Amino acid sequence: MTMMNRPLLISSLLEHALVAHPHQEIVSRAVEGGIHRYSYADAAVRSKQLANALEQRLGIQVGDRIGTLAWNTYRHYELYFGVSGIGAITHTINPRLFPEQINYIVNHAEDRYIFVDLTFVPLLEAVKDNLSKVEGIVVMTDSSHMPETSLDNVLCYEELIADMPPEYVWPELDENAGTALCYTSGTTGNPKGVLYTQRSTLLHTEAVVRRDSLDLHGDSVILPVVPMFHVNAWGTPYAATMVGAKLVLPGAGMDGASLYELIDSENVSQLLGVPTIWLGLLNYLDGAKLKLDSVETVVVGGAAAPLSMIQAFQEQHDAFLIHAWGMTEMSPLGTANTLTKSMRELSLAERYEKQQKQGCAIYGVELKIADDTGAELPRDGKTFGRLLVRGPWVASEYYKNDDNSAFVDGWFDTGDVATLDAEGMMHIVDRSKDVIKSGGEWISSIDLENTAVGHGQLKECCVIGVAHAKWDERPLLLAIKEGDVSEQEVLDYLDGKIAKWWMPDAVVFVKELPHTATGKLLKTGLRVEYKDYLLKKNA
Repeated sequence: MTMMNRPLLISSLLEHALVAHPHQEIVSRAVEGGIHRYSYADAAVRSKQLANALEQRLGIQVGDRIGTLAWNTYRHYELYFGVSGIGAITHTINPRLFPEQINYIVNHAEDRYIFVDLTFVPLLEAVKDNLSKVEGIVVMTDSSHMPETSLDNVLCYEELIADMPPEYVWPELDENAGTALCYTSGTTGNPKGVLYTQRSTLLHTEAVVRRDSLDLHGDSVILPVVPMFHVNAWGTPYAATMVGAKLVLPGAGMDGASLYELIDSENVSQLLGVPTIWLGLLNYLDGAKLKLDSVETVVVGGAAAPLSMIQAFQEQHDAFLIHAWGMTEMSPLGTANTLTKSMRELSLAERYEKQQKQGCAIYGVELKIADDTGAELPRDGKTFGRLLVRGPWVASEYYKNDDNSAFVDGWFDTGDVATLDAEGMMHIVDRSKDVIKSGGEWISSIDLENTAVGHGQLKECCVIGVAHAKWDERPLLLAIKEGDVSEQEVLDYLDGKIAKWWMPDAVVFVKELPHTATGKLLKTGLRVEYKDYLLKKNA
């Protein structure tokens, strides 16, 4: 061996920030109200105090899972580094899941402690009796804002770390050890866990910042509106720390007015989030007759951005929309559609057409499309097939789960259907499973059907995703009824049994539903027939 063999560790990012850009700012909208502002150096000190508290007060050891139920704030940032830095695993919990799913993933992960923002304390109170392995709850606030709660063994974050030493020597861990745990939204059945390693996270971070990826650097001022509980905010907390970008965290303020306030006051240059968020921001800007003077790029993932959104950012705000694509199983970034020299030379109409695609694979990720037999299909931009991926930050199996059928011969089958052209440009054209993507979140049509058919007067149910002006897609419930039941009665029955955002936008009663030869629901024709149902209904 002729080269040094230094492990790739999360803690190295924070140590690098201390040396290279200690005074750069991290700005947060605090959950308690107001704007919190400090430096990477300050964050490093508090992360080390947290590391000491985790070991000395909570007895956390290498490999233990620590749950977080929190917004994008400076305290959540500290957990990213304090937990993973000592060799424990940061398990971010999506509060948008319904209670049964939260119960499942907390117990499946075997979280020892959960760190929770004030907003989500009631959510934990509602499921506390089923969290069998959780030893305690840490509320992420100071003593003056601690809530009255029915939760057991509740600690205050600021009191937990207050008198801890500001010095801590990060251990030299195995770079292939786990660092962060994220669960899929459970498109069918229970959510599945993906355990990222120290190494995979560092490699993904280096990929995120590159020019042909999200192009982050020391002069960037980035506002990740994609939640830190959703695939680690696409890795932006790590990426900003690596390059010394100013990091602006929106907290719970996801509405247009709150986002604009941060963008304008902090001179944000790059936004990252799902289309639903940007639609709300654009509507606010349009109504208030405001312009995004500082924004240069808007990264969109989670769902496809409509052409109207691409045009609005470019023509009204002089901001280029970067389509990006990835999955929880991919850490998540796989492709990015950045502004290249060749794209600049296109007419605006031609550029818009190209911008609607998901882009080219970033270095480290390999893509291919295959037919149902596994044979690779041509990269002609027209032929579509199952999209398969592989790379050093792509999962090879699910965490503590025997169902690894999506991992075949060293490739991961994404469940998406796509085209690839000769230049490597990828375009998602469909999904092989009947999942519904609403506002960047997955909704399981099968689980929704199975819940709805529990109504005694519904003989058979079918759920499809149909176009929606704001949420991209929303679920439409088609049902064969027995007896006299109304649409509202069906919706009332579903209330409380599913997550609120899973609730169908409409119920349509039909006389029959089409099936395949094997008896499965045949949804292809239904999606065509009802494609614009909600658009016409809400017009």
